[in-house]
Amino acid sequence: DALPKDLKSMNATYPKQAIEKLQKIFHEEALLEDLDAETRQRKRKEIQAPMVEEFFAWIETNKDKVLASSKCGKAFHYALNQKAGLIKYLEDGNIPMTNSIAERAIRPFTVGRKNWLFNGGPQGAKASAAIYSIVETAKANELDPYKYLNLLFNSLPGLDFISDPSLLDDYLPWCSDIKTICK
Repeated sequence: DALPKDLKSMNATYPKQAIEKLQKIFHEEALLEDLDAETRQRKRKEIQAPMVEEFFAWIETNKDKVLASSKCGKAFHYALNQKAGLIKYLEDGNIPMTNSIAERAIRPFTVGRKNWLFNGGPQGAKASAAIYSIVETAKANELDPYKYLNLLFNSLPGLDFISDPSLLDDYLPWCSDIKTICK
């Protein structure tokens, strides 16, 4: 490598330090898991917000000490560029700290997409994505996806939701009637 040995070892400590700082923030978030949203938000602002600000200040201080084109440099710049979105969870106790739930939900889709050659093109892919989104939204709302799809396929064709889109509100997965029918 072209980097001097001391720069290499210093560069290697930044990821370790970042992981340690993030682990502390994640640990604090885990302690808030069972709290109501309002209390969680208050605790996040009280405990995590200073830790998050310290983390970003640490990145700001160290970003010019690594090569911008290195993995560490790219990670620093990504974090700084995405800061507003990354800290959004501090403002609302209902927002999860990470998108892990969504990532776990789409994992089967991303793993299987190579096998879905039957899509037949962009229109088929759009249709698959729409169905998959409906199924995962049903699961996220604790509905039986089969019952929910069956209800949609049997009910929506008879509705004139083109001229009155508000008719769809009664078929959204968080609607209490839908929850009762499709549990």
